[in-house]
Amino acid sequence: MSELKGLHHVTAITSSAEKNYAFFTDVLGMRLVKKTVNQDDIRTYHLFFADDVGNPGTDMTFFDFPGIPKGSHGTDEIYKTSFRVPTDEAIDYWVKRFDELSVKHSGIQEQFGKKVLPFVDFDDQQYQLISDEHNDGVEPGTPWQKGPVPLEYAITGLGPLFVRVSNFDYFKEMMEKVLRFKEIDENGVFHLFEVGEGGNGAQVIVEYNPVLPRARQGYGTVHHAAFRVNDRSELDEWDKYMRQFGFQTSGFVDRFFFGSLYTQVAPQILFEFATDGPGFMGDEPYETLGEKLSLPPFLESKRDQIEKMVRHIDTTR
Repeated sequence: MSELKGLHHVTAITSSAEKNYAFFTDVLGMRLVKKTVNQDDIRTYHLFFADDVGNPGTDMTFFDFPGIPKGSHGTDEIYKTSFRVPTDEAIDYWVKRFDELSVKHSGIQEQFGKKVLPFVDFDDQQYQLISDEHNDGVEPGTPWQKGPVPLEYAITGLGPLFVRVSNFDYFKEMMEKVLRFKEIDENGVFHLFEVGEGGNGAQVIVEYNPVLPRARQGYGTVHHAAFRVNDRSELDEWDKYMRQFGFQTSGFVDRFFFGSLYTQVAPQILFEFATDGPGFMGDEPYETLGEKLSLPPFLESKRDQIEKMVRHIDTTR
């Protein structure tokens, strides 16, 4: 069995695709690399924000399910997403930027020897920036070359994923024996796991919390998180492997931009395994990524119907 290579993407739920687009491009300086629809619910936008070319390990994606209520944070949820920035100095830059743009943040903190800056968006979705200054492991992506943030401070990909669980013993055993992560550090109720080459791009921080009520999914919460595999053959290996441990899986799902496999690994925790390719530039040129509504070939025949269902969002830069 090949090891997982690190984080691939995190998918969350937003109350407003328009506000979400403005926040990620104008505030965070991440590039919209694909504007498409949820392939399982074509009334719903699916927006992909990433690095300059949409490298795997740099994507934060969003659904805007019509009429969904606000979620509530608690235990048994993927509850926070990290974004990597190059240096400690970059963290200082972001404090000033967030203050200027009225983004709520908690000030600079230290986490397992690295500087971090926790913040939230308009939905109370939980994020943090993390410095790569003392980081080794999975390489960062390439910052958006024409974004609003100076390149030396810009976001370069996903950092540690935060998961809060009520049954830590089970989750630790699943992470180590099934997904082959290693626990490399702990601080109180926080346990740091990593896989593959390790480092910020291949880490999960698990918080043991049996006290909080169970989280409820809705806008402002994470839907699922995905981990990288090379290709379809590795995905099929993981499918058989997870079934051997008694996990139910989705089987192979062709998402056009990558191949996927989904499995619920714990109560309310949905993990995906996703292939590194083919990527986001097969149907759009680099210069205009994300500007038009992109549909996979199997939905192209429904384009007229879909364009009537989803309201127009102007993403022309």
